[in-house]
Amino acid sequence: MNGKYKKDIKPGLEVDIIMKEDQRSGLLTRGFVQDILTNSSFHPHGIKVRLETGEVGRVTFIPEQNKL
Repeated sequence: MNGKYKKDIKPGLEVDIIMKEDQRSGLLTRGFVQDILTNSSFHPHGIKVRLETGEVGRVTFIPEQNKL
């Protein structure tokens, strides 16, 4: 599942994000959502979130284990 729709993302959810400085390399960071920063219900590049570690980026992927 991708992270383009705000309705799919909740605090505590494990996600993969891409941070601004990693966009060229494509390096993904996995963590748990602390805050949702995007106001709109959809964003074509992914909903922007803050992870519990403080890292900020756009959700690119929601791992399958979250769909229990």
